[in-house]
Amino acid sequence: MTSDAPVVLFHYPRSPFSYRVLSYLALRGIPYDQCIQPQILPRPDLARLGIRYRRIPLLSIGRDVYLDSPLILERLERLKVGKPSFASQASPDQQGLERLLASYTLDTSFFMNIVKVLLPTTPLIRNEDFLKDRADMAGGGPSMNFADVVQATRPDAIVAVKNAIEFLETTLLVDGREWLAKTDAPGRGDVETAWALSWLFSTPGAVPEEHISPQLFPKVFAWVERFQKAVAAAQKSLPTITTLSGEQVADLLGKAASDHTSDVIEADDPLVQANGFQVWPIDSGSRHKTVGQLVGLTSQEITIETTEGEVAVRVHAPRKGFRVSAAAPDKANLS
Repeated sequence: MTSDAPVVLFHYPRSPFSYRVLSYLALRGIPYDQCIQPQILPRPDLARLGIRYRRIPLLSIGRDVYLDSPLILERLERLKVGKPSFASQASPDQQGLERLLASYTLDTSFFMNIVKVLLPTTPLIRNEDFLKDRADMAGGGPSMNFADVVQATRPDAIVAVKNAIEFLETTLLVDGREWLAKTDAPGRGDVETAWALSWLFSTPGAVPEEHISPQLFPKVFAWVERFQKAVAAAQKSLPTITTLSGEQVADLLGKAASDHTSDVIEADDPLVQANGFQVWPIDSGSRHKTVGQLVGLTSQEITIETTEGEVAVRVHAPRKGFRVSAAAPDKANLS
């Protein structure tokens, strides 16, 4: 991308996955603007761009919109803006640990257990609109009692989260290091791990103190607090963040150049023969499929250009955890 390509984060306050990306942006010193979204559907700002994907956050660079926080961070690692990337400052051993930590927090039940511990302690557990929205995202449909599921499994979730915290306390942090990969400042490993625990620890009344507390796990709580302070200090050093309306973002992206100048379609991939595509995550939010023309397809990434909004944007999704297929006949021939 060029240095003046706009970077816009679509998020809402207190979104834990957004904090993951916000932490990265702050620690790298990457300037960005934001478009605040409702916590639940509908999200007309995204519909205006032809995006049905329903999870938060999303990040646009120029006219390209990136879905899913792992792909967002991978794209930001290649961004030649702000401070040097984390990868450029880490040894192979440190990079390996960072990848393992990312997999631990995202590919296991780690985060979902934190949700089950936290949610019953908040007013959201009694908010019918929120519960219906999250039942839809989980794929359970309107008959699914999301609140009952979360509350019934909370005791087991407390044990699982406690075990995860104990793992950090007695292994990586046991030697008194400040940061997980022994970096001089917060590194990618800290970004990949601290976001979820920060969300839990900073939510009033969410931590079951008889099982999880600074007295029981002083090193983990001190590490999370160090991380929060480092991110807060870095955020203060960023240029002023402008909050844009959906109309402003659509106008901005409509005039912006594409982030990718040479998208690749791997000719031997069996999906490339279809004319129109829809893409969606397979774990949550799978009912909401974004439709568009295929412009990039590799073993790592899917890129389609939207065909249903007022402004066409290029939507990038990771191959891992997402599904891409030919769209229905009435959608496939859209241009």
